[in-house]
Amino acid sequence: MSEFDLEEPLTSTTRPLTDAVLTIRIIRSFPYRNVKNYVVQHVDLKNTTPKQLFDQIINTINTTGALRPYRNVAYDTMKIYTHAHGSKTMNLVINMEHDEDWILDLENQEKKLCDYGVENETELSLFNKQAYEEFKKNPEEKW
Repeated sequence: MSEFDLEEPLTSTTRPLTDAVLTIRIIRSFPYRNVKNYVVQHVDLKNTTPKQLFDQIINTINTTGALRPYRNVAYDTMKIYTHAHGSKTMNLVINMEHDEDWILDLENQEKKLCDYGVENETELSLFNKQAYEEFKKNPEEKW
């Protein structure tokens, strides 16, 4: 007998879209791999826009003592890092693929998070786009 039940649903599908858990990967530096994960619970993916989530995370960075080292970055972009139970990238900092369709439009107030394919247990990256473009040209990691 196996250790798991094949009939048991995936954890990403057991919660409704109105009560999702997201992990936000706050990226301070790409070359030095300075990333802090922040878990946001009870997100309504059907009614929350990317801009609303972005503003909430920026407010959290500015008011939480543990995130103080991450305050000096001008964050301006959110991108899906990975979906729950999906394949992960080999890059530990950011997924450098899917730039066309996984970067969330922070200006569009009509499109909700679920419209971008964000579901329960999705990981999102928060970063400075200019720093990302520079890192993408020469993805050399420093330690």
